[in-house]
Amino acid sequence: MKEFFTLLFLTTTLALFAQDKVSLDYYLPQDVSYDSTIPKPAEIIGHEVGEWHVTHDKLVFYMQALAKASDRMTIETRGKTFEGRPILLLTVTSAKNHNNLEQLRKDHIALSESGSNNLNTSEMPIVVYQGFSIHGNEPSGSNASLAYAYYLAAAQGSEIDAMLDNMVILLDPSFNPDGLQRFAYWANTNRSQNLNPDGNEREYHEVWPGGRTNHYWFDMNRDWLPVQLPESRARIKTFHKWLPNILTDHHEMGTNSTFFFQPGEPTRVNPLTPKMNQELTAEIGTYHAKALDKIGSLYYSEENYDDYYYGKGSTFPDVNGSIGILFEQGSSRGHIQESENGILTFPFTIRNQFTTALSTIDAAKNMRSKILDYQRKFYSDIKNEAARNRTKGYVFGDSKDASRAWHLAEILNRHKIKFHELASDATIAGKSYKKGSSYVVPLNQKNPRLINAMFEKRTTFTDSLFYDVSAWTLPLSFNLDYAELTSLANAGNQITDFKPLTGSISRHSNYAYLFEWHEYYTPRALNAILEKGLRAKTAKSPFSLEGKNYDYGTIMIPVQNQKLNAKELHSFLGKIAEENQLQITGVTTGLTKGIDLGSNDFDPVRKQKVAILVGDGVRSYDAGEIWHLFDTRYDMKITKIDTEYFNSVDLDKYTDLILPSGWGSNILDKKGADKVKEWVKDGGTVIGYRNVANWYKKNGLMKMELKKDSLVAKNISFDQKGDFLGAQVTGGAIFEATQDRSHPINYGYKNTKISLFRNTNIYIKPDKNSYNNPIQYTNSPLQSGYISEENAELIKSSVPFKVTRMGRGRVILFTDNTNFRAFWYGTNKLLMNAIFFGPMM
Repeated sequence: MKEFFTLLFLTTTLALFAQDKVSLDYYLPQDVSYDSTIPKPAEIIGHEVGEWHVTHDKLVFYMQALAKASDRMTIETRGKTFEGRPILLLTVTSAKNHNNLEQLRKDHIALSESGSNNLNTSEMPIVVYQGFSIHGNEPSGSNASLAYAYYLAAAQGSEIDAMLDNMVILLDPSFNPDGLQRFAYWANTNRSQNLNPDGNEREYHEVWPGGRTNHYWFDMNRDWLPVQLPESRARIKTFHKWLPNILTDHHEMGTNSTFFFQPGEPTRVNPLTPKMNQELTAEIGTYHAKALDKIGSLYYSEENYDDYYYGKGSTFPDVNGSIGILFEQGSSRGHIQESENGILTFPFTIRNQFTTALSTIDAAKNMRSKILDYQRKFYSDIKNEAARNRTKGYVFGDSKDASRAWHLAEILNRHKIKFHELASDATIAGKSYKKGSSYVVPLNQKNPRLINAMFEKRTTFTDSLFYDVSAWTLPLSFNLDYAELTSLANAGNQITDFKPLTGSISRHSNYAYLFEWHEYYTPRALNAILEKGLRAKTAKSPFSLEGKNYDYGTIMIPVQNQKLNAKELHSFLGKIAEENQLQITGVTTGLTKGIDLGSNDFDPVRKQKVAILVGDGVRSYDAGEIWHLFDTRYDMKITKIDTEYFNSVDLDKYTDLILPSGWGSNILDKKGADKVKEWVKDGGTVIGYRNVANWYKKNGLMKMELKKDSLVAKNISFDQKGDFLGAQVTGGAIFEATQDRSHPINYGYKNTKISLFRNTNIYIKPDKNSYNNPIQYTNSPLQSGYISEENAELIKSSVPFKVTRMGRGRVILFTDNTNFRAFWYGTNKLLMNAIFFGPMM
């Protein structure tokens, strides 16, 4: 009998949705009337909400139509994605408020400034930022934004009017336009007329890389703090312009899950987040529970997800006096799918997202004064904290690389953090800081907690499990010198007009031009020089010439026997210097103190042609970070070769092949492995990352001895197993390593120590010959973040880099990600060194 009723339910459900019976009324509250002059979604996009997956262009058309029809809405384009799609924002409030919107915004910002006690929060609107589907293949959020925006524009009644009078809603209908478009195409092109809930149906299994990410395959829900992507820059600008009281972030999770809303795990909250933040989050949660109870939807809270990493949309607001709310809906991953909770339909997932969008503004309406008072108190408290703090600020910089320091200052600038130039060259805590390439950040400003979140090192935690990384200390990620300051005596003028850096070339030369390899954009400059068909060499030893010292890796461009004459060469290199923030020096002689310019210790650098493996089996995040680095930072072409056709590709045209980390040890089959080996023997350089180590070892490309733990669970019960194993995960922490600066992999680094990001447990034993360990973890390497006691022992003195010769070529391995999330500027050059100087290793 049970099976009969289950079958009846499935049949009825399938018939209902296969015939597209769900109308807009399925989502909307029926206790209010709706303005007939406001267009419904189907009138603009051509189908009901949830019948098809909305493409981003249709979403844009509908939001534009609403803004045109309603005096409650305005729409703006805040920028464009990498694929040229508009990044929209709708501002929703009463028509009366729209006429006074800028003053309302200024008054709201004043709540976070000194003197805010004069403001009466009972008379101020609350500001709510609601954002949808930052992961493109979690589309119920953006599809729900269609019905939600319609409701905000069309719903009638005194309660709606009162709510809009007391609220400003910043509606971001698609956090990730490129990913949403990619997934909508997949789901729609695989949709059958007879909807099929079978989990094996192709509709529910996207092809690589899937729609989760943006154009360069980044997880954009990790970019709220580093702000490296155009979509992030648009929303962070909006965030700081308004300082919303509540920010919601609508996601999806596994198909067999129900619905999650915050607060998350109580023991996994960042210590910089006030306790009151979590209490208010829990109170807001009661509104979600009530709303979901009303429609009979299952849900949970205070599990699985945490509030630790401030780079996520639901956590970033917490360090800014706001309240971040994460929603996670079990995903249909298409139009209809079987699940442990019965048939899960796309419209059902949309309805839950719509319902909690409404419960959010219901909570905001009823908790308005309380939440506004919290925001005021947050900024008042942290100002007092800063005054009591012994640390008065931070200094950071690099005397040899102004660009890396500038890019960290750029992040501060995007977050409205004030910073100063260094008053004069100074030595602080044993490090030399140079005016023009160093900055001072005082803590005595609006949000010192945000600054501490960027600069602090933390190695002790109340919980050993992390949903994301446990460390992101920005000056370490940029590999900059930095120090805490107990005095601001070294602070010069505040930088109010933050301008890009520039470079220059010195006098005309008939002999040679030199530039050191330290600056961040030297790889871009060298690539442009080689692409021009010019000859360049790199110095394998330091030297001095005409009163200036030159370090390992210095690039020399001789004037004679070039494609350009002396005048043309000077003009071309002048442009290269300006565009890449370099100082290029013309010299009149090759006679130096040290190696002369004609020495055999100057090795020629050849033009590079680089390929990267992508496709099934490859981690798209890792591959995308490398693609983004080459394409947007260094203007270097890189050929993406898919695993599907790799074995048929002629590799002879490539100098380098990059193998990003994969999902398993079989990133390529035996035929592919043999192909790579023969190519390397003929002179190619293969560069592997992270678990490619296992593939190298398995296929005989590199010999290595790995450190292994002998961890045994003792006195661990079954229900503790997950936490026990989870505690051994190194999910993302920062570790210190020594550098042999004479080795080509370390050219361009001025210090003998480097900070590396690590999220693997691959530990290679060092070679018995010390010169084969150019990068080696120290005996106490943890700088910031979490690592288990067992792994802390294994990492000591292990090596994160290894290179071996095979025939005429090189096999290179990095156990760590040198390009993590686009903001790990400090180790990008390690990959570029492997590319340009691999044959020298």
